[in-house]
Amino acid sequence: MAVVEVKKNRCEWVTEDDIYIRYHDEEWGRPVKDNQKLFELFILEGFQAGLSWITVLKKRHHFRKVFDGFNPEVIANYSNDKVEELLKDPGIIRNRLKVNGAIINAKLFLEMEQESVNFSQFVWSFVGHSPKVNQFNSVKEIPALTPEATAMSKALKKRGFKFCGPTICYAFMQASGMVNDHTSQCFLYPYSKK
Repeated sequence: MAVVEVKKNRCEWVTEDDIYIRYHDEEWGRPVKDNQKLFELFILEGFQAGLSWITVLKKRHHFRKVFDGFNPEVIANYSNDKVEELLKDPGIIRNRLKVNGAIINAKLFLEMEQESVNFSQFVWSFVGHSPKVNQFNSVKEIPALTPEATAMSKALKKRGFKFCGPTICYAFMQASGMVNDHTSQCFLYPYSKK
């Protein structure tokens, strides 16, 4: 007897692309508190600026390879030669400002550690250390930024971080589960009985 797969209702932004479906179903909106994973997400959100997230998703595996698993200790010590090598690699988003921004952000991430400031606790403090569950019926209702994202952006910029505007910070908050913006028709909506 053949198994019939029931089509799941997902957030409107999800395309039929398998990589997008897996990302939505398995990652987006799920709380991430691991410093290393948060650093990766933060850097990738910076690379996404001005582009679609699926562009980053399709390149993420290669990004991980050439950016040394997003190890901030390694990235912080990238040489000019390494930067030039990255800028010639078609497997990533080749933007000098973004590559240099990732290096600066890695250095600042390490500075925070040296100051005994935990990156995860720092960014999660903007939502009171607990996921904020929104109740949107449509993707059109989801804001591009919020007061919390604006506050995070200001705090990160004050420390010298790059590519951390309020819109990038809000996307980072959504991706890392600081906010849950699955819409009400989505099977992952927190109060769904589907």
